[in-house]
Amino acid sequence: MAEHPIQGMMGVTIDKIREMVDTSTIIGDPIHPDEKTTIIPVSKVTFGFASGGSDVGPQSSKQMFGGGSGAGVSVTPVAFLVIADGNVRTVQLIDKVTAVDNVVASLPELVDKVTALIKKEKPAPVQDNKE
Repeated sequence: MAEHPIQGMMGVTIDKIREMVDTSTIIGDPIHPDEKTTIIPVSKVTFGFASGGSDVGPQSSKQMFGGGSGAGVSVTPVAFLVIADGNVRTVQLIDKVTAVDNVVASLPELVDKVTALIKKEKPAPVQDNKE
């Protein structure tokens, strides 16, 4: 069975969305303002997609199709991860706080606590006193 024209329209639209939105859109490229500091932008990406079409009835001897598709993408910066002197902190840019925002904001602190705990639990190196 031959591909229906709407499949081609939808495929092209979805491919264009993939080109616009990838992981580097959500977690941006690191910015290095100096040797000791790294800033990583974090964004929220929302997109919508719609397509539709109609075949022309059997009155015509040709297979006729009319349709369209479209998509919209919104990229909103929501936070920055700031890494300086071995510490990570989150600078949020949005006022509306949800459960997900709280989890994202608490991740750097959790990582710091786990790192400190792991460093504390490492056994001291054993020294041989053979003289």
